[in-house]
Amino acid sequence: MSRRHAAEKRQVLPDAKYGDRILTKFMNNLMLDGKKSVAERIVYGALERVEGKLKRAPVEVFHEALENIKPSVEVRSRRVGGATYQIPVEVRPERREALAIRWLIKAARTRNENTMEERLAGELLDASSSRGSAVKKREDTHKMADANKAFSHYRW
Repeated sequence: MSRRHAAEKRQVLPDAKYGDRILTKFMNNLMLDGKKSVAERIVYGALERVEGKLKRAPVEVFHEALENIKPSVEVRSRRVGGATYQIPVEVRPERREALAIRWLIKAARTRNENTMEERLAGELLDASSSRGSAVKKREDTHKMADANKAFSHYRW
């Protein structure tokens, strides 16, 4: 990691169908082996399924799901005098978004439906109603931070 200066953040282009930058980031994270068109087909198909089930704007449901997954605190390891402590720290907004996207994709991939489109739609529906494994991951992260708040004075 360079000590000179932080790398500048690249702006992603908004997606073609809904004009949403976060949706593009989501697709880029979902993409495997550079196959963006496959990732787009999966995401757009999942959003159509969500729209069919809820009769609401699918991008709105997507943002609501992400908002329910975003963690506000996490634990970071810090060595103090030979012991390693898990210290609760606030999460930066960019990292909150990145973690939520990552957790949502991982939770969708571990589901049992037949196609990735169905899995993603199911996980989006669950997350928008504050249940599902991605939301559970956030709850576990918050619980761990809460359990270790005695060490918060070691924060740097």
